Formats: sequence, C-alpha cells, structure tokens
Amino acid sequence: MTTALKLTNVGKIFRTRSMETAALRDLSLTIETGEFVAITGASGSGKSTLVTLMGLLDTPSTGQLEFFGSDVTCAGAGALADLRLSKIGFVFQSFHLIPDLTVVANVALGLEGLVSGRRERFRQAHQALERLELAPRADHYPAQLSGGQQQRVAIARAMVRRPALLICDEPTGNLDVESANIVFELIKDMHAAGATVILVTHDTDLARKAPRQVQLEHGEIVNA
Repeated sequence: MTTALKLTNVGKIFRTRSMETAALRDLSLTIETGEFVAITGASGSGKSTLVTLMGLLDTPSTGQLEFFGSDVTCAGAGALADLRLSKIGFVFQSFHLIPDLTVVANVALGLEGLVSGRRERFRQAHQALERLELAPRADHYPAQLSGGQQQRVAIARAMVRRPALLICDEPTGNLDVESANIVFELIKDMHAAGATVILVTHDTDLARKAPRQVQLEHGEIVNA
C-alpha cells in the first residue's frame, strides 16, 4: 500500500530581516493511505504550519516530504497546484464559501479543472447536496444558511472532488455541539468511502474520536 504522506526530519523556518523562527523542528511522521489521523496541539504548536505542508500549500525548509509515493520536497508551485487539484480536498473552520455564489455554484466550483462542462459540474454538485440533505438550499446564498449548513456545503464541495486526501482544519471550531457532531459524522463517511483523513483540531474530545492522534508541542511531535 502506498504511503499517503511521509515527512522525514522536516523543519520549517520563517525569516524576517531581524529574526528567525522555527515553526517545525526535525519532525518525522508517516500517514498511511486510508488512515484517519487527528493532529492536536495548543496555539503556536506548529499545527497550522504542518497542515500547510501536508496540504502542499508550502514546502519544508529542511528534510523530505513525500506525497503518495512522490518526493515533493522541491516541487515547483505548478506541480504542487496540480497535485492539490487532483488529490486533496480541504475543509476549513471559516468555510471559505464565495458569498455571491449560490450553494450549488459553490459546490460546483470544487470541480473546476476536474470535470468538463458547466452542466455536468452542476449535476454532480446537486448530487452531493442531496447526499448531505441540502438540496432544498441549492439556490440559496451562504449568508442565508446557518453555520452548520455552511460547513456542510464546504464538505459537499470537498466531497464532490472524491479526494484521496481530506484535510480538515478546525472544521467544527465555529459550530454548536449538534452541528459539530453532524459535520464529524460526514467526515467519517468520507473516510469510510476511502479518503485518507487528517483532522487538525485543538479540541481534545474531538481528536479522541479519531483512530490515531498526533500531538505537537513547540514544533515537535510529543505523541504519535
């Protein structure tokens, strides 16, 4: 089985004219294809930096990063963008929905570059919304939805891509308990359908629901 992500002795350093900050320090982590992993840690622990590397939004300063069997440590921006498009779905705390697009248009946007033809993209988007019981809201705009509904739309946008890797960055952080439970169950459904899932959260109770937990402190793994 191909390893989904392998980080070997990875460091990430941010530099300004006057100072240098090590966000990650000699970090090694392997996530197998099909795993469901929760990554936890306090603010400043390096979670956000780690998720940008795993999501191919940035590259390490030191060490090696492998993505589904390919070394992407020194990959260019274009190559990383192609891999994100074809392999990764993202769900963020702040939803990242486009306010002047309808719900179905936001979901269809997730298929740009993957599916040819506007009609087919919208057909698949409607199917995703039906699975999440959001079809009646298809022609609404994000501002007309509750926070929980907006996050479900964001999950539909990720789901419609059928990603090999789903990265969820604090996906329940802005939600009430009931909505958070619904969202977590949807993430579990995507995992059951075959996606490798990385859940980044400061919520230790939520993290315990994942089969595996990885804890960061000061840019280092203290529990995996």
